[in-house]
Amino acid sequence: MAVGKGWEGVVLKLLRGKDFTFTVTGVEEVTEHFRRVRFSDGGLLAAAGASLHPTMWVRVWFQGGSRPHQRAYTLVDPDPAAGTFAFEFALHDGLASRWARTAAPGDTLEATVQGTGFTAPDPEPERLLVIGDPASLPAVNSLLDAYPRTPATIWFETQHDSDAELPVRADPDRHDVRRVARDGSALARRVRAELPQLLGPDPAGAYVWLACDTATTRDLAGYLKKELGLPKQRVNSLGYWRAA
Repeated sequence: MAVGKGWEGVVLKLLRGKDFTFTVTGVEEVTEHFRRVRFSDGGLLAAAGASLHPTMWVRVWFQGGSRPHQRAYTLVDPDPAAGTFAFEFALHDGLASRWARTAAPGDTLEATVQGTGFTAPDPEPERLLVIGDPASLPAVNSLLDAYPRTPATIWFETQHDSDAELPVRADPDRHDVRRVARDGSALARRVRAELPQLLGPDPAGAYVWLACDTATTRDLAGYLKKELGLPKQRVNSLGYWRAA
């Protein structure tokens, strides 16, 4: 299916990306700024098999102008036996959000799977330190699901009042969710002020997972590794979006 997808599609084909068609089976408005769309997987989960992992994402094609453009979305609650999963969309002014606002059962999306990996921390972390926002919430939740007994502190950046209703899968007995209103570098300042005291005497016992806007992600990843001295294998960072 690389035809019509420009250089991105050609490169993914050369890298042996596999194509699938997803069909919408249901839509849920979680808040006015956050929408969950459920799909049948077109054979994706059976093909993925043992490679399914926390934070797994796929490249999805959305039409814009004269050709499709790819965006990455995390699989939510993949069920290989049923062949179903969901995507969650933090709605803004973009190609994927415009599609999600009008998605209805029977609609389809094309996707290409290539190069989504997750290296589980070894040894398992004694504490999770997670930094994210509505765009990365599906990945945050999949990580919490993968380590249900591990204490975690989550700094969660919010933009809208309704973001307080977003379903962070936190167990109050083990998880501390710290919401931070989006305001310039407020998230980075808060993390810098609070994270060091949570590392304990052995920083390698923690595992930091970080995914928010590109500038904040780059800033905090450098801080964690260079200033706090966390081993690089104990920090997983990925810029999910760029501030306009």
